[in-house]
Amino acid sequence: MPGMSQRSPCLWTQLPQNSKSPCDRHKHACCTYDGNVYVLGGRDNHSLRDLWRYRVVCNEWTQLDCTSDAAPEELEEHSMVAHEGLLYVFGGMLDSAYTKWRCPLWVFDIVKQKWLIFQAKMGCQQSCMPTNRKGHSAVVVGGAMLVYGGFIDMRGSSQEFWKLDLNTLAWSPLDGSQQGSQGPGPRHGHTAAAHQDCMFLFGGLKGLREQRDFWSWNSSGRAWSCLKSRSGPSRLVGHSAVAYKDSMLLFGGGESQNSPENFLWRYSFAAHTWEQMATLAGSNPPPRMHHCSVGVGAGYEPDAGTTTGSELRPRRLEDRLRPFKNKCFPAPLTFLGSEVAIELETFSLERSDSKEGLIGKDAKTSDQHVRQRIRNCLTFENKAFSAQWSCEEEEELFGEEEEEDRDMAQHLPDVLLVLGGKPRAGQTPISMWQMTLTDT
Repeated sequence: MPGMSQRSPCLWTQLPQNSKSPCDRHKHACCTYDGNVYVLGGRDNHSLRDLWRYRVVCNEWTQLDCTSDAAPEELEEHSMVAHEGLLYVFGGMLDSAYTKWRCPLWVFDIVKQKWLIFQAKMGCQQSCMPTNRKGHSAVVVGGAMLVYGGFIDMRGSSQEFWKLDLNTLAWSPLDGSQQGSQGPGPRHGHTAAAHQDCMFLFGGLKGLREQRDFWSWNSSGRAWSCLKSRSGPSRLVGHSAVAYKDSMLLFGGGESQNSPENFLWRYSFAAHTWEQMATLAGSNPPPRMHHCSVGVGAGYEPDAGTTTGSELRPRRLEDRLRPFKNKCFPAPLTFLGSEVAIELETFSLERSDSKEGLIGKDAKTSDQHVRQRIRNCLTFENKAFSAQWSCEEEEELFGEEEEEDRDMAQHLPDVLLVLGGKPRAGQTPISMWQMTLTDT
């Protein structure tokens, strides 16, 4: 087939799951953090309200709490991203009395494994935040979550473009038309991936018609660009996309809601070209639509394509914990509710004047010094949720399981995981396939 890549064959392998795993589903949301995969909601024969964590290094599933008042209800075609120890879930609500006034945003603390309670800013008008939607895209660029499009009840496909500051949880609209570009226009069922300071968006439905256009949003220039190419995927809806090194991998989807495909495409950000990836004989993945794809391994880390080998060293203990640096609020934290409106005091983490600093000859002793100092300081920069942690609970960051996962995740091979999707296999455990790309 013209455009088929011969230099990087793909090896697809099915990962059988045991009975203690999520049921097979589609229209769910997935993301990764520290080598673990998180799966939320979706649909089998009905809408689901469950949250699961998959420990890649152990091939082990654990069901997490999704029943508290702070947890989301049943969700479909929602989004979920991870950033600095928190999962951010947006959209996907079914029709309900809350749809018109409640901002459909939920936050899960990965370390404490619980949903965090927060409220939208008091007095903020409806135009200050996005309403419920399905089939939108969400990616993290810098310290912000960018949300594009989606299907809004009674309004159809949307071209709204929103930015959520993940440090303050403040929403603000983005508009590329001010720079003379109209952007992708109304759509849902599309996909997006982030690379450096850009978001890349492909396909989806514009009204009832599938699309194959490809766009990039530059956060620095705040403008859309249409990326045209003679080759590339056909019209697609229900596909998935993941950034990998200096490229984007796009899998599955179909030209209609009932025609799933199993093609894997790779777009080079440097060469601005598409290539369809060759598959090793006998390892063809099944066609999938409304599935999720996530990548684990160094090549799938943010900005992996611009990171040198020396920069991929394991993160030191003190690198992971960033103290507050005079982050007191100028105004009351009304959007967090009265129970957490407390006064914050600035602390600093003392460092040794010696050349060895915290990385001395005795690593164990260094860790003990850090632990002792952490007991007397706050260690989260996130303004919106910092008050929900107590100093005494910070040692949970050093749980043996989390440390083991983090250390082993640093040595994982680059693997693309495809989870669930249509057609489903009934009430069996979730369908999972892994793809290893052999670069030559």
